[in-house]
Amino acid sequence: MLEYRCRYCNHLIGQIEDDRVTELDLGFHRLTPAERRDIIVDEPEGHTQVNVVCETCQDMLERNPELSLLSRPFQ
Repeated sequence: MLEYRCRYCNHLIGQIEDDRVTELDLGFHRLTPAERRDIIVDEPEGHTQVNVVCETCQDMLERNPELSLLSRPFQ
C-alpha cells in the first residue's frame, strides 16, 4: 500500500492499495536518488509513504516562504 502524506502537516492525502501499480506508473523512476530518499519512505508496517505537500500547506508556504526552513511548521 502507498500512502501520500503531507510532509508538513502529515495529512493523509490519498492511498493506493493496488499492488499492480508500479513505480514506473507513478513516475518514481524520474526521481534522483536524493529525491527518492527525501520523498519515499518504506514504513516498518510494510507500506510505503510518499511525502508531498498538501494544498493548504502549499498556500501557506506561498504566502510565508520562510516557513519552508522549518521541518514541520504546521503541526
